[in-house]
Amino acid sequence: MSWRKGQAYGQDLRDRVLAAPGVLREVAERFGVSQSYVCRARARRKRLGQTSPGAQHNHMPLRLAALEPALREQVAAAPTQTLRELCQWVRAEHGIEVGTTTMCKTLGRFGLTLKKNHPARRRAGKARCGPGAYELEG
Repeated sequence: MSWRKGQAYGQDLRDRVLAAPGVLREVAERFGVSQSYVCRARARRKRLGQTSPGAQHNHMPLRLAALEPALREQVAAAPTQTLRELCQWVRAEHGIEVGTTTMCKTLGRFGLTLKKNHPARRRAGKARCGPGAYELEG
C-alpha cells in the first residue's frame, strides 16, 4: 500500500502510531511517518478525543456551475465573443468575478467552445487570423 500526497494515512496505521509508546522521533521512525504527523495525531486525540483524520476541505465548488444554462445561451447568441468579453458579461449580469482561465475551463466542462477557427465558421466561408477577421475570397 502506498500513500499519496493529499490523502490521510489509513486508520490502522493511525491507531498503531497513537498506541505506540515513546518519543515522537522513535515512533515516527518505527512506522515510517513524519514527526509532525505523530505530533498532530496526538494533539488531535488530546484536543478532540478523536483518532480519526479530520475532514479535508480542499475541494473548491465550481463558481459557474449554476450559470450553465445562461452561459450556453450567451455563447449561442454571440459565438464570436472572446473569453475576456464573456468574463465581463458574467461580472455585469451575475456579479461574479472570474478570470479567463476559469472561464475557459468552465466552458470546457460544459462542452462549449469559443474557438474562432471552428469547422462551422470555415464552412460558412469566414476565418479569423490574428487580431482581425478577414473575409475569404473564393
